[in-house]
Amino acid sequence: MNIILQALRPLLTTDHEFVERLARLTQASAIVAVGAHAVRLQQVRYNPQLQRELEAQCHGAQIDISFSPAARKLSDFKLVAMDMDSTLITIECIDEIADMQGLKAEVSEITEAAMRGELEFQESLTRRVALLKGLDASALQKVYDERLQLSPGAEIMLTAIQKAGMKTLLVSGGFTFFTDRIKTRLGLDYSHSNVLEIIDGKLTGKVRGDIVDADEKRRTVERVCAEMGISTKEAIVMGDGANDLKMMQVSGLSVAFRAKPIVRNQADVALNFVGLDGVLQLFPD
Repeated sequence: MNIILQALRPLLTTDHEFVERLARLTQASAIVAVGAHAVRLQQVRYNPQLQRELEAQCHGAQIDISFSPAARKLSDFKLVAMDMDSTLITIECIDEIADMQGLKAEVSEITEAAMRGELEFQESLTRRVALLKGLDASALQKVYDERLQLSPGAEIMLTAIQKAGMKTLLVSGGFTFFTDRIKTRLGLDYSHSNVLEIIDGKLTGKVRGDIVDADEKRRTVERVCAEMGISTKEAIVMGDGANDLKMMQVSGLSVAFRAKPIVRNQADVALNFVGLDGVLQLFPD
């Protein structure tokens, strides 16, 4: 087992004593610099209690800590599946659309409850979309142009995994207006999300077809893996909210990105401080 430590600062310079103390606690065979801001503690002693203690210490120091089998390689995986809102991108699109109606606070409260797992996703989406009734559809393009930004490290991560020959899936409880554009922009292989109903240039407050909820996200990952002829254990799945948990559970590696506690606590890896490219540091050269 290896431990990977990552932060938004050069750890071997700014946190040298902290890193050495962790190496002693885990009886690491070596401390290896991995890029400018990451360190790998090799062949550590592992037990669950120690893991919990180290995770708490690292979180307090704003350091991401990951436990990774030493033999695991990036080439073990063939697909990366990503949630969109607050994972691949920094915003919740529906919250920003609602802002055009002066309803961002109300919609954001429902969004947060759903992401924490306190409200069923289908109910939450139906309630939020209903509040958008009558909004001019041009608001969607305005959100895309003015507010949508990729999460830190997203392009670096995608470039590396695409270069490695891996396929990419964007599966979202958000909307096709955004996933279709991001898929084209980033050269992603697959996408699946909800369709907002628009009539005469206005949002009707409804979603067309079945809602992409937690179960549908899981089925989508399973379906794409089947089409590729691979096991779901050959997929890396990234998400931040409770509706991502089911697709994360069938994956070979689940990554919680700046996620809600319910997701961080169940994921294989939690990246709370570094960017999405922190995933790349989990694998030995």
